[in-house]
Amino acid sequence: MHNLRLAATLLLGLTLSIASFLLVANDHISTNSVNEKGEISLPSDFRSSMSHLGSWFVPEGGASGFHDVYTEQSTVDHYRETGEFPDGAVLVKELRAASKGDYTTGAGVAYANDQIKQWFVMVKDTEGRFAGTGNWGDGWGWALFKPDDPSKNVSTDYKTDCLGCHVPVKDKDWVYTEAYPTLATK
Repeated sequence: MHNLRLAATLLLGLTLSIASFLLVANDHISTNSVNEKGEISLPSDFRSSMSHLGSWFVPEGGASGFHDVYTEQSTVDHYRETGEFPDGAVLVKELRAASKGDYTTGAGVAYANDQIKQWFVMVKDTEGRFAGTGNWGDGWGWALFKPDDPSKNVSTDYKTDCLGCHVPVKDKDWVYTEAYPTLATK
């Protein structure tokens, strides 16, 4: 009986050691954004916990409005040093509708209002941890969330749901960075 307990204790210790090793090996992927199955979620506190990279304004069409993009400060620091997004970087793009008004700064001034249209989330995955799961590939995890249920990723296949918009910047790691002054070296 004593040998059985000792064997069980050793097995438990070995299991915990392996689990710790795997956690450390995959620590670049944020558990706030990706679960163990590779399901991407919208970070709930991104506006207050992440750095604002920059904004796009699309004047007309289905994607019209302000596109505000956020990431972690550690990603900004890494990008400034290397010119690349680090493994595990999380990019969040929030698309808000726009309104216009006349102000002392000018007529027809556009501003983001409180109507959220959708969110996009990309998670850098240089190791292909979740390859073949529909929303992971080409070095990133891809997700799209709608305001009626921000807990559900409505993208089912990044190649048809996401990648098409990013083809022009394939050689820039699939990311349009020209509107992100925060990534520029200080």
